Amino acid sequence: MLTILGFAMIATFLVLIMMKKMSPIAALVLIPALFCVFVGKGAKLGDYVLDGVTDLAPTAAMLMFAIVYFGVMIDVGLFDPIVRGILKFCKADPMRIVVGTAVLAAIVSLDGDGSTTFMITVSAMYPLYKRLKMSLVVMTGVAAMANGVMNTLPWGGPTARAATALKLDASDIFVPMIPALLVGLAFVFVLSYVLGVRERRRLGVLTLDDVLEEEKETETVLVGSGGTDDGKVSMRKGGTAAAGSGTDAPTSATGTAASGDDDGFQGLDPNRPTLRPKLYWFNALLTVGLLTAMIMEWLPIPVLFLIGAALVLSVNFPHIPDQKARLAAHADNVLNVSGMVFAAAVFTGVLQGTGMVDHMAKWMVDVIPASMGPHMALVTGILSLPLTYFMSNDGFYFGVLPVLAEAGAAHGVTPLEMARASLVGQPLHMSSPLVPAVYVLVGMAKVEFGDHTRFVVKWAALTCLVILGAGMLFGII
Repeated sequence: MLTILGFAMIATFLVLIMMKKMSPIAALVLIPALFCVFVGKGAKLGDYVLDGVTDLAPTAAMLMFAIVYFGVMIDVGLFDPIVRGILKFCKADPMRIVVGTAVLAAIVSLDGDGSTTFMITVSAMYPLYKRLKMSLVVMTGVAAMANGVMNTLPWGGPTARAATALKLDASDIFVPMIPALLVGLAFVFVLSYVLGVRERRRLGVLTLDDVLEEEKETETVLVGSGGTDDGKVSMRKGGTAAAGSGTDAPTSATGTAASGDDDGFQGLDPNRPTLRPKLYWFNALLTVGLLTAMIMEWLPIPVLFLIGAALVLSVNFPHIPDQKARLAAHADNVLNVSGMVFAAAVFTGVLQGTGMVDHMAKWMVDVIPASMGPHMALVTGILSLPLTYFMSNDGFYFGVLPVLAEAGAAHGVTPLEMARASLVGQPLHMSSPLVPAVYVLVGMAKVEFGDHTRFVVKWAALTCLVILGAGMLFGII
């Protein structure tokens, strides 16, 4: 019964948010509370929620201060050189913009943190998508898939969990998987190209005309380079200036569109007053030091970001009113994400506290035919798609993987093969409603979570299967 109720609760949640009948935060709270009553454990709901909040509180704290830290770093211009390079490649071509989104997300994902990746990627690419009236779910979907592949880095989480659960060395799991993961990343880039071509066909062919500094064209739009000729683009469609609206309004000094078409979005304006060019190398070294400390695990990640946020605010904005202004500028993202994390704590708390997760995992293992025993690595790779989507990584790697590995060992399948196969589902996992970072992505991109889910699930699942197929082809899995 708990198995049926567990799957029913997850299905109800997904259907309601995809049909936009409830907001994600309301669904994350009310649906598990209702099912907790159905299970007959309504009296323990408070304990389950508090347990869930306790488990996710460090994650919420990490996200809160990470948003402040990287938000301020974006404000002061740390990532402008990378963004300018990507934007120069993208120009005004929708195909290049989508491919550039995937490349940027993959590069930034090297730090192992999904929230960081999404903040930087959306901040850089959102103005272009908005200006050219491109599909924002393409941006969120491509970013999530690229980050999902890169999330398998040893310091990203899943690989370390698999190594811990099966008592293996993380490098022994990850290094042999590199060829398969590179194939998966290449597939994301190819898929980005295909989606970009589709966007180009929908919008029409857009070209970029380099203009001389002395030319004054009213349709010129500043897309975020250092105030030089490379930053000025003239978008034309069919010989007339167009990006869906006929002409482009000039941007103001703060990067806000002068017309009302763009809902006052903020781009990476090269003249914004928050830039701190004299402190560039301090900020760069601080960020490298922070990422090094994360990888070396010198301190807990929430503590590192708390210290980092306080330090970067104090050095870059020594005056208290300026610090308050920066905190206020990022307050919406902080509140939305932290609120979603604590709402997700209700969902995970009820799933784990009532025993639904355990029963669902046991059922999944029991339904595997005995004849599939010698192919348990393949089975694990396939099961990693739905299980890592419907469960937290902790639940899957510490609760399900050891059971699957034991079943595989009885048929001669090594724990290393099982561990590698368990990584396959990460491109889909990164769009799971139980992943806090995905709410950073859809929140900053102003995309409904249900719209993102409908778009990304099929492509992310296909990416997972490509990685699984490559792993089998190379003899890794």
